[in-house]
Amino acid sequence: MTEIAKNTNFNKASKAKNDEFYTQLSDIERELKHYKKHFKDKVVYCNCDDPRVSNFFHFFSYNFEKFGLKKLIATCYKNQSMDLFSQNKSEQAIYLVYEGDKNGNMVPDPAEIGIRELKGDGDFRSKECIELLKQADIVVTNPPFSLFREYVAQLLEYDKKFLIIGNGNSITYKEIFKNIQDNKIWLGVTKPQLFLIDNKENFAKYCSWIFR
Repeated sequence: MTEIAKNTNFNKASKAKNDEFYTQLSDIERELKHYKKHFKDKVVYCNCDDPRVSNFFHFFSYNFEKFGLKKLIATCYKNQSMDLFSQNKSEQAIYLVYEGDKNGNMVPDPAEIGIRELKGDGDFRSKECIELLKQADIVVTNPPFSLFREYVAQLLEYDKKFLIIGNGNSITYKEIFKNIQDNKIWLGVTKPQLFLIDNKENFAKYCSWIFR
């Protein structure tokens, strides 16, 4: 491999790391514990998380009964990969659906998780992903930072409750800051990630304006 090719791959990997912050399970647990009652009988949609490696999907599938969820759906863009250097050109975009424990062992077994193919690439802006979004009551995910403003605008357009992660600079975006001022979006409780939370129906009761 030439030096130019190596540098190109490294730059792509660095950009991907900046755009797709990996969310640790411990951070999810610390934040989500504040909103347990708000998830009862709700459809949760993780639409920017590879369901095969997503800690959001892991958290909600293993806490499905504890949170009293109705349904869990997860989709992601087809080229998302834990290997940042992988081209992943032939991967089929899929979405997963989990509707709770069926065999009584209280574990999300593979046989209980429906794996379905998407016709498109799994982009959250695609028509089929928007149709899944319409089914959701609450969206919880880690959207691409480069598309953050567009992503939030979509959630507000479809009037969805949400708990999403943004980087520290996201609150300085004029569109985001205006919604914070208007009490449509609140900051979450924990760090290092900046959680942004929809405020309808007191969903953000435990949120703080202080970035701790």
